[in-house]
Order: sequence, then C-alpha cells, then structure tokens
Amino acid sequence: MSRSGVAVADESLTAFNDLKLGQKYKFILYGLNDAKTEIVVKETSTDASYDAFLEKLPENDCLYAVYDFEYQISESEGKRSKIVFITWSPDTAPIRSKMVYAASKDALRRALNGIYADVQGTDFSEVAYDVILEKVTKTAH
Repeated sequence: MSRSGVAVADESLTAFNDLKLGQKYKFILYGLNDAKTEIVVKETSTDASYDAFLEKLPENDCLYAVYDFEYQISESEGKRSKIVFITWSPDTAPIRSKMVYAASKDALRRALNGIYADVQGTDFSEVAYDVILEKVTKTAH
C-alpha cells in the first residue's frame, strides 16, 4: 500500500515476473484503475522496437512503464539487457493525476525486484533511446 492508499494488483507483479524471468514481454504499461485504488496492467507488448514503446506513452496522462532495455556496448561484448522503470508524468497531464501517480510510485517500485534504473519522464526528450542507453551504461559495473 502506498502513501496514497493505492495497492499493487497481483497481476502487476505476475506480468513483471513474466518480463523479468520468462522474457515474455518487452515492456509493460501500468496505470491506476478507474477507482484510483490499485495499480493494474494497462498493456503488455512483445514488440522489440523502442519507438513502438514510445508511441504508447500518452501525451496528456501519467503511467508507469517497465522496459526490458537491450543494448550493445561493443561487438565483442554482445548484447546486454537491463530492466528500466519509467514514471511517465507529462507536463500536460492533470495536476491531480500527477500527484496520485507521484504518491503511488513507491508502492509499485518497491514491489518490483530487479529494476536496474529509474527514469522520470515529463516529455519525450527525457525518455529518448539515447538518454536511457546512457543511464544503463553509465552505471554499469
């Protein structure tokens, strides 16, 4: 339960584990249910295109996303993948929505084990592929 009183639905954890362990999805979009009492899965996708993911982010509303970000540092190192948690809260979203999402984020974030990086996006430039790539490679050990 978060400070806002919002709970994380079981399906939200199941979908995350399917992405993390089963590599069943490339990304998951989470949102609040209509009653604003629970964080639920809005959509899952197996589309490997980062642009396809960006197209799903609403222009005027908030959501949370978990993205299995795959990248390659060099030819010799092969592909790597890191799970990124994105809080999408565009400037154009209603204030109330931004407040509820901000207050509820920790409940979902704490429930999802295995997240490598957190990203806060208020416009598309903050969630661009290169920005995420820099974030996952900068903190690489």
